[in-house]
Amino acid sequence: MRILLCIAFLLLPLAAQAEIQTLFRGDCYTEAEAAAKLAEFAKQYDTGDQWQARAKNIRAGMLRGMNLERLPTACDLKPIRHSKRQHDGYTVENVAFESLPGFWVTGNLYLPTDAKGPIPGILCPHGHMADNRLIEQTQKRSAALARMGAAVFAYDMAGYGESIPVDHHHSETLRLQTYNSMRAIDFLLSLGLVDPERIGVTGESGGGTQTFVLGAVDPRVAVAVPVVMVSANFYGGCICESGLPIHKGPDHETNNVEIAGCMAPKPLLLVSDGRDWTKQNPQVEFPHLQRIYQLTGAPRNVENAHFADEGHDYGPSKRAAMYPFMAKHLKLDLAKIQNDKGAIDESFVIVHPREELLVFPADKPRPDYAVTDGDVVMSLLNR
Repeated sequence: MRILLCIAFLLLPLAAQAEIQTLFRGDCYTEAEAAAKLAEFAKQYDTGDQWQARAKNIRAGMLRGMNLERLPTACDLKPIRHSKRQHDGYTVENVAFESLPGFWVTGNLYLPTDAKGPIPGILCPHGHMADNRLIEQTQKRSAALARMGAAVFAYDMAGYGESIPVDHHHSETLRLQTYNSMRAIDFLLSLGLVDPERIGVTGESGGGTQTFVLGAVDPRVAVAVPVVMVSANFYGGCICESGLPIHKGPDHETNNVEIAGCMAPKPLLLVSDGRDWTKQNPQVEFPHLQRIYQLTGAPRNVENAHFADEGHDYGPSKRAAMYPFMAKHLKLDLAKIQNDKGAIDESFVIVHPREELLVFPADKPRPDYAVTDGDVVMSLLNR
């Protein structure tokens, strides 16, 4: 099979060969090859300064690959907020803001009851499942983090949920999605109660990729918890993760393990399982990151919660591993979601039906100047 792939590669036009050489998608290596590649990368840094120089080069290469070296002129956010609901220890409301003129990032804002700043802010990007921002696992983690004392924004990835008219499989989705996440931090800070030094991000699957990509390129991220995604051999199977040359360019070559490591020395928790591409985390990816954190003088700031008998999700046990890590590093109150035996208890969370959490239901349409063409949305990134 590999011989056939090589022959097919040689028959391609030179321009197409160049694209294949810079785009790393899906299962690019066997597990053994991926471990060897990590070892090859590791030879390039033996000190904290050497790693930080490499991390700086990786960031530059990623931004160049996503065409985000120069960011668009930031437009007014013009936030829309409505349908606020009061629950036991937290509130939830339907929210949208403009990341680009006429394009709305849609989501739900969860706040502690009677929130008073400064409090942490946490972004919750999601994976590849219809209405993922609105499913139970996303609602539960967002509500629990809010009850612990954070302002939490769960938002639609580009082309998912209410994020229209963008096609999720557009060639520049990764560019738009990452820019939207940057603007989501702007939105949290615009609330006037979020501490800019305590910004966290956590998401699963494709949202895990968005977590470590954002953590690598936006210095405002203070804590990152990518769930069931960091892998040396798997580079993300969707165009929103690996559709642009973030892993290899004229001046850099890397993988998702090193991209996650760009957080160092800031806190990073890998959550992994035994039934997907993160199954080798305890033996391969995590030790590599431990070395990076050792070099940068913060060995206690990286952890791995591995669930060998579980699969690809952000289920209760994975959330239970994330909560104390966020509590520790963002100064949240874990006791707010523990029962009298110290176990995590999410029973207080009200899981709303999809229709109740929509920002733009039929009776609350988008403003009449909203952009209705996906290609026009993408062109706005060039402003």
